[in-house]
Amino acid sequence: MKRSFWRRQAAVVTICGGALMLLLGAGCGTVAETGRRQFNFMSPGQEMQLGFSEFEKMKQQVPISKDPGANALVQKVGKRVAAVADLPNAQWEFVVFESKEANAFCLPGGKVGVYTGILPITKDEAGLATVIGHEVAHAVARHGGERMSVAMGLQTAGAVAGAVIGNSKYANYGPAFTQVYGVGSQLGASLPHSRMQEAEADEIGLIYMARAGYNPEAAVGFWQRFGEFNRAAGANTPWFLRTHPTDNQRVENLKALMPKAKAQFRAQ
Repeated sequence: MKRSFWRRQAAVVTICGGALMLLLGAGCGTVAETGRRQFNFMSPGQEMQLGFSEFEKMKQQVPISKDPGANALVQKVGKRVAAVADLPNAQWEFVVFESKEANAFCLPGGKVGVYTGILPITKDEAGLATVIGHEVAHAVARHGGERMSVAMGLQTAGAVAGAVIGNSKYANYGPAFTQVYGVGSQLGASLPHSRMQEAEADEIGLIYMARAGYNPEAAVGFWQRFGEFNRAAGANTPWFLRTHPTDNQRVENLKALMPKAKAQFRAQ
């Protein structure tokens, strides 16, 4: 092939990389517990209103558990974690949803949902505190608004770079740019950013469960059980396509953070 072809392809990749680096290098706020700079142009009020709205929809669409034991457990653990979480103006609400899905979430504003499918894996209060601490950490670190901001920023950067190429001598390579940028932004920015947020939520959640009086070492046991659950379910997505760190990596990260968490542990 002609050298000019490769030069044009290199120009496309250079523009992609430049757009991504300009976007992700911008910091509009700071995560209080870790000090990380984050790209987030949504206000806390905007995030909370979205969180309240989505939670009301959830309660209309997903059955709410009537199990008194499960509800009492989630209320007890949730309130202890919420008491140590730094989430201004939160309107805490803890709901157990009847679903086989092994999952939980915390929407901006303190709206926490726990699916019954994860309770056999949490096993006890400390295991549940691991999950709720992790999910509350997402809300405290404003990960939802950050994800939306990054996604919109990537889309805007791609559109701008595409327009630049379209008005240049490389206009014929517009479709190639769209493909390269789409794959590159997903593998090089969106997925690594998602994994970073999950690791950060693990770290903050570990601190919260320790402050709430739960032994942080229980987090290791939970993630080991969750890893076994995933393996039994046949989860085998390659690490670079994952939105979350691998289960083994999470366990190793938590072990490394354990001295920091134990320093804040006060048994109740």
